[in-house]
Amino acid sequence: MKRRTFLKDAAWATVFASVAPALPSCSSPSASESADLERIAARLPFRADGTFTLVQFTDTHYIAGDPRSERALACVKDAIEGVKPDLIIHTGDIVFGRPDLDSAREILTPLANSGIPWAVALGNHDSQFGSTREDMFSLIRSLPGCVNTAPKEGIYGCSNDVILLQGDQGAERAFYLFDSMDAVILKGMEEQHCYDYIRVSQLNWYKAHSEKLQAGNNNVPVPALAFFHIPLREIERALLEAPNRFLVGNNCEEPCPSRVNSGLFGLFLERGDVQAIVTGHDHDCDYVLRGETGINFIYGRFSGCDTVYNHLGRSGVSPEKVSGCRVFRFTKGKPGFRTWVRLLGGEEQQVVDIQ
Repeated sequence: MKRRTFLKDAAWATVFASVAPALPSCSSPSASESADLERIAARLPFRADGTFTLVQFTDTHYIAGDPRSERALACVKDAIEGVKPDLIIHTGDIVFGRPDLDSAREILTPLANSGIPWAVALGNHDSQFGSTREDMFSLIRSLPGCVNTAPKEGIYGCSNDVILLQGDQGAERAFYLFDSMDAVILKGMEEQHCYDYIRVSQLNWYKAHSEKLQAGNNNVPVPALAFFHIPLREIERALLEAPNRFLVGNNCEEPCPSRVNSGLFGLFLERGDVQAIVTGHDHDCDYVLRGETGINFIYGRFSGCDTVYNHLGRSGVSPEKVSGCRVFRFTKGKPGFRTWVRLLGGEEQQVVDIQ
């Protein structure tokens, strides 16, 4: 079956009443929560040994009370206990059924109980099962340890945030989280499914942060990673050139980005700070691909279970070879980072050093 037709059909039924380009699905923050569009979600330190470890979960597709979700919950708990990261980012599709808020609370409880700062970049399915995106994001923000800030006035979506990793002289890394939303209806293409795209308001929000951080860093761009759910169109061209690029990991399905080129990739090039675009969405991919411009395309490892499709495990291979997470390791004062895939049970694969 090409791509995930059944998922698209389900998503299309939920979005057909919407029109593009409405702003935004989440309400504006109150004045007391700050109208400052450049507020920081968290400023985090390196460990005493000069390292900082980030775990990315993606596509847990959790359904509370559904036994098909059990391995997803086990995967999340196993990674937190086994890696003991300094930050956790979930890049969306947290849930995949009703009761959606209870499902989100249950799969995120290990994060909330860990004592580790964590944040989410919502996925397309996170507002498709009864609750609004605002309600889902509000529930997430109410859980202990979540550093996501309130939706920002005039900026599309909910989960747009920046987290800073502090070095001796100030911000040494920035982690940008974008809300890539759900789906959108385009004029003249009303009968065609189209995933949403990063809007101009989000581009301007990122640009303001990027410029401010650079100004405070002796006019040198602060190295960054961008996390969101739905990949950009530029990954398709990068894949066509894969024979001339470094590729490690599983590439078992075509990427499914929006039909719209958002302009975000071009802005990343212009600003010169984002070293990698880290996404989920395509469950059968977990690779690292070096684009022609030096910006890396990175997929997280599918962290879900049997509520949704996944073909990373071969016939006869144990379930532990399917569910997992992606790990990032940063070292104070050193450029680049190391990243790898960790499977449920602790096996590590695909170690890559990015310079």
